[in-house]
Amino acid sequence: MKVLEFISIDAWTIIFQICNLLILLALVRKFLWKRVMAVLEARQQQIDGIYDAAGKDRREAAQMKEDYTARLSNARDEADRLVKNAVDTAHNRGDAIVNDAKKEAAHLKQKAEQDIEQEKRKAYSELMGEISGMAADIAGRMVEREINPKDHRELVEEFIKSAGEAS
Repeated sequence: MKVLEFISIDAWTIIFQICNLLILLALVRKFLWKRVMAVLEARQQQIDGIYDAAGKDRREAAQMKEDYTARLSNARDEADRLVKNAVDTAHNRGDAIVNDAKKEAAHLKQKAEQDIEQEKRKAYSELMGEISGMAADIAGRMVEREINPKDHRELVEEFIKSAGEAS
């Protein structure tokens, strides 16, 4: 039965194994436990620090995003305001140019009407001068000769022809 001895359980061996385990645990606890726990605690603090820094960075990023969004909104509002002001200014300037052009056109029209009226008066004066000269000429001719109705009619027709040619 050699096979049974090979698999057999010896109580003293188990007791020695348990004692060895307890001694080993006591030694580990006495010499290594505090150091291992200190390393684990330091590692835990490092991990907590990393998580805190990541949370802080996340909050800062969220704050920066809010600031960016607010600035972008303000920039859009400012751009809209500037465009509106530019459009209003352009409309006002365009209205002013149109009004100035209308005033200038009215002024030119009034000046042209005055020039036309002055030319009419001048032409009328010249015409009156020519008519009076012709009338004096006719009167002079009538005085030179005796006028009968036939001659009178010829003089009037000649006067009308010469007035037509002069105009």
